[in-house]
Amino acid sequence: QVQLVESGGGLVQPGGSLRLSCRVSGSAFSIFNIYDMAWYRQAPGKQRDLVAAITTRGATNTASSVKGRFTISRDNTKNTVYLQMNSLKPEDTAIYYCNAHCAPGSWCRINDYWGQGTQVTVSS
Repeated sequence: QVQLVESGGGLVQPGGSLRLSCRVSGSAFSIFNIYDMAWYRQAPGKQRDLVAAITTRGATNTASSVKGRFTISRDNTKNTVYLQMNSLKPEDTAIYYCNAHCAPGSWCRINDYWGQGTQVTVSS
């Protein structure tokens, strides 16, 4: 089965930077041709919200709360999706989840895959 393995979370000071990685494994095909990839985050007591997404065509979308600070990208040769986070704020503190969602027009036996989540804490 497809697995999403995340890394890169940790403790960082306000204004600092962090890069999250999501390694995709277990597929017999290029998942980036079938699934849109995204990063979500969930703070304590709040709903899980979309942070950024990149489609099978390479188009990106970033939530207004992180626009200009966060950048989503992918490396097809490494089957890895990244989230570069700059100018971090305390309100960015959350568990960050990697997600693969069956793209419109694609046929998928399973519509969604989720990573285990990685904790990002922004604090002095």
